[in-house]
Amino acid sequence: MHGRVKVKSTAQQEEEKRKEREKKLKIYVAARDACFSKRKEGIWDEGALQITQQLLSSNPDFGTLWNYRREILLHLETVKDEDEVQKIYEAELSFLESCLKVNPKSYGSWHHRDWVSTRLPRPDWARELSLCDRCLSLDDRNFHCWDYRRMVVKMSGVPVDQELAFTDRLIGSNFSNYSSWHYRSTLLPLLHPESPELPSPPRSSLPPSPQTHSHRVCEEQLLKEYELVQNAFFTDPNDQSAWFYYRWLLGRAEREEMISCVFVSREEERVSVAFSRPVNAQSVGLLLVLDGLPQRVEWRSVHPHFKHSPVWICDLPPGTVSDITNEHNLTVHWMEKHTHRDCALYAGRTESWCRDSATDQELFRSELSVEKTSVLQSELQSCNQLQELEPLNKWCLLTIILLMRALDPLGYEKETLAHFQTLKEVDSTRSAYYSDLCSKFMIENTILKMEYAEVRVFSISDKNLTTLCHLDQLLLVTHINLSSNQLQRLPPQFATLQCLEVLEADNNSIEHLEGVYHLPKLEEVLLKNNKISSLADLQPLASCLKLKRLDLRGNPVTQVANVESELAELLPSVSDLLL
Repeated sequence: MHGRVKVKSTAQQEEEKRKEREKKLKIYVAARDACFSKRKEGIWDEGALQITQQLLSSNPDFGTLWNYRREILLHLETVKDEDEVQKIYEAELSFLESCLKVNPKSYGSWHHRDWVSTRLPRPDWARELSLCDRCLSLDDRNFHCWDYRRMVVKMSGVPVDQELAFTDRLIGSNFSNYSSWHYRSTLLPLLHPESPELPSPPRSSLPPSPQTHSHRVCEEQLLKEYELVQNAFFTDPNDQSAWFYYRWLLGRAEREEMISCVFVSREEERVSVAFSRPVNAQSVGLLLVLDGLPQRVEWRSVHPHFKHSPVWICDLPPGTVSDITNEHNLTVHWMEKHTHRDCALYAGRTESWCRDSATDQELFRSELSVEKTSVLQSELQSCNQLQELEPLNKWCLLTIILLMRALDPLGYEKETLAHFQTLKEVDSTRSAYYSDLCSKFMIENTILKMEYAEVRVFSISDKNLTTLCHLDQLLLVTHINLSSNQLQRLPPQFATLQCLEVLEADNNSIEHLEGVYHLPKLEEVLLKNNKISSLADLQPLASCLKLKRLDLRGNPVTQVANVESELAELLPSVSDLLL
């Protein structure tokens, strides 16, 4: 038995480890307490710097210690000359590298390094850039390092084309690199911006499209990007990162902030103003000028749920515009954005408006150049080929839909619906998402059709809608038909339909009507075969003072005791009630 190593039992090993941990913990706690005592006593010397270094070497995520360390360094700046401060901070950077080896994604370490780099009298940005390169070569998704790199690039003035080449290298070595694709999306608009100069319209004086935004990429580079990303998703069709980048390439630019519509009604003596985005009119400075005179009016959102709303309304002083024989000129000024919109109310007219249509604004599609159309058609063919090889690839299917919408949303409507059905089958977990997205696209198509026809009737029945969107584009609609869909509610945004007279929503699953609120022209509401179960669900209708006809047949509320008399009290203006 001599010469053999005695094998310790598991219990013995665990006990020794426990004792070792307790020993280390006592040392750590003692050092921590000493550190806290020094800070409390206002001691900012190199001894305190050494104690915090010992603690942070083993636990670099101790935020309080980093704060204390910065206090010490700030104090040393006041008592040392510049060369000594340079050496202290250089030593600090070396120490931080050792901390990052312990935890490469330490919030505290990266934040402190950012702070130190900006305090250095003579920073070595080349060294910091090299550190980022090393860290990203080990983990190309280290978002702390990506954030730090962006700071280094900004401070050192690294050329944008050099950083774009850096993303080329990373993407070339690993297509599945979300961070590189995202970084690329921030660099391209800087290096290849879309030209702000627009060709003059041939025979009209339409305003410039709001899609000419500074964050767009010029078409020539955009076409090159299509080819790059296509190589990525053909290499690995199931990798998500390239598909997401492709969606960004096909995406819409941010809309210009503007007043998109002004509507004035003599009968209600009311002005409605629609914006390109939700705003708080009470804080952005909205001024109404009538016939050259500023008016003192109180702006309110269309629904009390909204502090920020895309549509705001105000009541004019009584008698201001009620005389139909008079002509009036209104101007609404958006002071914050230094923009305005005029509207003329002519004699003999009861209402008037001035607006940009969805087609003018290119909200749902852009006019494509011949070259871009050709390239996108080619991309669509390539994706169709890939889809034949990978029929169950959801990313490919979704991209085909987006390409079709970029090319011709109305022309490809039938194919789009078929692809959405396939998506729901191959990715059933996200079926509800695809239903909502399909609903959004169908509403966009219906708005385009309505505006091409130049009518104020919005009909989208029997389309399996699960949600409502773009309701701010329907400010002027007088008749809406939402029947035979899968809607469960009419949301607060529905209150933007300030001109609505007839609402048809039969054969849905509607339980709530919170959006049918203070619609001044609403006369007829048809809600047959829905799921309205209580009188409280109908309460918003009481705010629609012109309501005359209400159809509730097939709703659970019709079984409530004394429902007819209760409704007569709730809705005294209704003369035609169908239960």
